[in-house]
Order: sequence, then C-alpha cells, then structure tokens
Amino acid sequence: MSNEPITLTAGDAEATVLPGNGGRIGGLRVGGAELLRQGERYGCFPMVPWCGRIREGRFRDGAVVHQMPLNSPPHAIHGTARDAAWRTARATADEAVLTYDLTDPWPYSGRVTQVIALTGDALTLTMSVETYESSFPAQIGWHPWFNRTLDGTGVEIAFDPAWQEERGDDHLPTGNRIDPKPGPWDDCFGMPDGVDVTLTWPERLELKVTSREEWVVVYDEQEAAVCVEPQTGPPDGLNTLPRLVTPLEPLEATTTWRWTRL
Repeated sequence: MSNEPITLTAGDAEATVLPGNGGRIGGLRVGGAELLRQGERYGCFPMVPWCGRIREGRFRDGAVVHQMPLNSPPHAIHGTARDAAWRTARATADEAVLTYDLTDPWPYSGRVTQVIALTGDALTLTMSVETYESSFPAQIGWHPWFNRTLDGTGVEIAFDPAWQEERGDDHLPTGNRIDPKPGPWDDCFGMPDGVDVTLTWPERLELKVTSREEWVVVYDEQEAAVCVEPQTGPPDGLNTLPRLVTPLEPLEATTTWRWTRL
C-alpha cells in the first residue's frame, strides 16, 4: 500500500495519520477541537530506534562504538524513523498499521511496526521492533505535541513521579535520581507503576496519557504546546540502560490517550 495520509474516525473523534511524514499522527480532533500542535515537525511522532538524546551521537554495542548523525548538536536526538517514510500495511475506518524498515544511518537491520487504533474516547499506539539477524540495543517512545490551549483555555499537567532524572548542563541525565522539582520541565521522570499523566483543559477536556513503561519525558518550555513522552528508557538509554532486540524477543511498547469531556 502507499504512504498517503489516512483518516481514522470513531464517534466524534478523528485522527490523521501521516505515514509519509515519519509515521506521525498529524492531528487528533475531538468534537472538532484539535488536540495536537499543527505543522510538519509536530503532531505526534514515533521515537525509534532511540528516544531523546544520545550523548555526542555515540553508543556502544559490545566492543563496537557506533556514531549517529548529530541532528541536535552536540547530540543525536529522537531516532531515525521520524525523518523517514513509513509504509501502510493495512488501514480500516478506525485502525492503521504502519511499518518501517531500519536502514542507514542505523547500523542494524530490523522492522518497526506501529498500530494506531482510535475509539470514541481513546487513541492507542503500539509499536514493536523486531529483527531476524543480529541483536541490537533499541528504545521505543512517542513524542506528542499537545496544544497548550483549547479554545483559549490553558492546560494543567498533573502526575506523581517517583523520581526525576537529574539533568546536566548538556540536557542529559547525570545518573542521579532526585526528588521531582516543579516545572517548567524538559526532564525525564520515573514512574515504576507505569506512566500516568493527566492533562486538563478546565471546563473543556481531560486527557490521560498512560503506558506500562516507567519512563516519561515532560516538556513544557514552549508557549504553543506541551509534550508528554512515554518511552522504554531514559535519554541516552542506549548507553545507560540498553534494551536488547533479539531474533527471539522483539521490543514492544504501548501508550493510550483517553479523554473525557468536562
């Protein structure tokens, strides 16, 4: 199938999926209100095969050091798949399945599959990375840009993390866990019982971002949008907390956004 845009509908919810633009969700409208920041680099994109920054773009796999392009100097950021065209494996009225084959500059072969499923009150995103050749470290995550205001109403962020990853001057975790600090944030937090973050636009909408994963980056330093990014490990996790994809064991993750009218 092609990589043309896909529109999913369920109840009064509508999601636009853009396989040709990094497999991202280009828009999510609930009752006509757009929840995601619009623009070619925004919406919600999958972060794979790594999340956030890799220190100086380098990661080690055994004795071998790999260098990724420094697309956020001096680091590499957010994986390679968001800059690529994905393929549509299948699409129905309320679900799309996209695939992306890992290729240069990533040094390993593998396939990423993303399932986007819409219901009247939720969007569920599931991603897996599998290989039939050599094993490799990887991460999965999502980077949604939620509009800070809906119809002039500003968003409130509520969550209760167990810890915050101390952030160094280079924007990467130092390895120390500290008590969570008040925002604004561009920070990674630990939620060992699973990611659970609530965005509330008072008298408009409540949206809960949940995932079984225990890491979430919250970014609210921009005027236009706030980001709540569930992921399978912290920034620079290819070096500090690698998750291995093997021929017998893919890496899988899921996140759900569930909304309620207020």
